[in-house]
Amino acid sequence: MGYLLNDKFKLFTVRSNPLLTKEVASLLGCEVGKSSVKRFSDGEVQINIEESVRGDDIFIVQSTDQPGNEHVMELLIMIDALKRASARTINVVIPYFGYARQDRKARSREPIAAKLIANLLETSGADRILTVDLHAPQIQGFFDIPLDPLQGIPILARYFQAKQLEKPVVIAPNTSGLGRARRLAEYLDAPIAFVDKRHPEPGIPQAVNIVGEVKD
Repeated sequence: MGYLLNDKFKLFTVRSNPLLTKEVASLLGCEVGKSSVKRFSDGEVQINIEESVRGDDIFIVQSTDQPGNEHVMELLIMIDALKRASARTINVVIPYFGYARQDRKARSREPIAAKLIANLLETSGADRILTVDLHAPQIQGFFDIPLDPLQGIPILARYFQAKQLEKPVVIAPNTSGLGRARRLAEYLDAPIAFVDKRHPEPGIPQAVNIVGEVKD
């Protein structure tokens, strides 16, 4: 609560989550900071911070979802602008952390893009990252700055508990989601199942089998 009681706290957004940021601002009882995003004739992103942030604790809300490249560049340039404007701390809230699927080398000569994004965020000037349900927990280790991986499972569990479902089964769409499915299943006292998938090419999953009992 220290940040919320601090009159130097400010909340900004770029272009991926404006509605979410407005809702957060409403809950916190603050205004969304004034900034603008423009483009030069060659397509370069230009960001202007339209109020003083000197000595302020800044929170930026920006997912790196599709179009991922656009949103990543907007975020990096926004962080750099705030850093050069002498913000005290820059805390980046990333509800959806893009490039997280590329968290290891599955084949020869592949990049680890999640680590690259972590490096770029740190180099641009971020002091802390807050994100939700990372694709894989090991991504936390890619950062040398504090990272808070928030969990959506407790909120989802309360939602489904209120529905009083009969014979629910929690299904993970792939093996990497088994951990989250298991945690939700424990809340709901339900069995789990998962889809055994193969990826012959990136973005082209092929369902092989459903492991678990889903009848009725």
